[in-house]
Amino acid sequence: MEKQKTIANSAELSGVGLHSGSLTRLVFKPAEPNTGVRFVRVDLNPPVVVPALVEYVIDTDRGTTIAVGDAKVMTIEHVLAAVAGLGIDNLIIELDNHEPPVLDGSSLPFVDLLCQCGLEEQTPPKRYVHVEEPIWLSVNSDTHLVVLPDDDFNITYTVDYSHPMLKSQYGSFTIDREVFQREIAPSRTFCFMHEVDALRSKGLIKGGSFDNAVVIGEDSILSGNLRFDDEFVRHKILDLIGDLYLLGYPMKAHLVVTRSGHTFNVALVKKLRQYLQEKSKHTRLATVKAPADGKKDPVPEPWQPNGEFPLDIHQIQKILPHRYPFLMVDKILEMGEKRVVGIKNVTINEPFFQGHFPGHPIMPGVMIIECMAQVCGVLMLSQYGNEGKLAYILGVDQAKFRHRVVPGDQIRVEIEIKKARGKTGKALGYAYVEGKVVAEAEMTFALVNR
Repeated sequence: MEKQKTIANSAELSGVGLHSGSLTRLVFKPAEPNTGVRFVRVDLNPPVVVPALVEYVIDTDRGTTIAVGDAKVMTIEHVLAAVAGLGIDNLIIELDNHEPPVLDGSSLPFVDLLCQCGLEEQTPPKRYVHVEEPIWLSVNSDTHLVVLPDDDFNITYTVDYSHPMLKSQYGSFTIDREVFQREIAPSRTFCFMHEVDALRSKGLIKGGSFDNAVVIGEDSILSGNLRFDDEFVRHKILDLIGDLYLLGYPMKAHLVVTRSGHTFNVALVKKLRQYLQEKSKHTRLATVKAPADGKKDPVPEPWQPNGEFPLDIHQIQKILPHRYPFLMVDKILEMGEKRVVGIKNVTINEPFFQGHFPGHPIMPGVMIIECMAQVCGVLMLSQYGNEGKLAYILGVDQAKFRHRVVPGDQIRVEIEIKKARGKTGKALGYAYVEGKVVAEAEMTFALVNR
């Protein structure tokens, strides 16, 4: 059975971004199984994790941009293509700016660096996206994208720009690691000389040059020799491979493409995500390791945020150290950089009802505050660098209890981080039952090592 892979060692490189022109340091780091590919903006305080998933795409103009809140990462397709082409499932990509280096305009420098890191096999099985029926997208009569069932990963691509130097090109490849490294990764990004002024007026290609792009003039290639006679269609395939990895998994399918681009690629990925959700063909839940002696309860692997919600009780227990009778969160409905929404179902079996107004059970206000604190803890412990720590509440201010909470109620907790500095911060929390605020408080928290 084929296993998941990460890299064995960390490595880094630096360079300017194609569109931003900003100098960026990029570091590849190994990642735990089942965590996927995650970009991390380490220049922000605290660092922000941006999962490489289509849900986070915010722009597709001349490149694919993802973001969590205000933390964006642009032009991700070349580095993602390298990760996908090498069959890497789990990876951390740290950046100290908002765009990876363009380097020579291809994926080859990223491929070379990842190969230097060495690939490491992990325990869980590798998972693929499969389709059981044709899936297609089409725009007017020129742009088409069809996904067909297949046991391999095949791409058949046609481009036609009606330009003297770039007429129709056709490429068809069965993509595996060897083919990607040799035939696809070296192909470079390209643009037409007549586009340059318009792109620069939009604030793009600030880092572009003849050294990192193939520039096409009216009747010649202005940036030197091509690496392949059909380098243009090969680079379009490279872009597609990178965009497709926003599914979160590699594919086994045959894609037949005519004149696609980032916007169309991302639209296809969204359609594939919808198809997969309907078919329930895959999951991103972390696996559970069975104990060696077969006697104790299984120990779950640490959960890592991956963009899919709600989180159930099993996932919550991989984040919070609390257990019965003090685990006060049943579900996490949504979570962002500074906001989280959780659910607590109140039952007559809560141990505190035995002594708190017996015969007339009312949930103690301090337990509602504890529930709010634990929901806040899920948010803080899910952020990059906080895995495995403990979240302590240092203080509670402005606490108000507005309505009673009784067995049968469902508490919806909404937490917003108002201030965070290092390992301490403040959060504002509200607890609702049937749309009414039952409690609110400001909480001061701290993160500590176990």
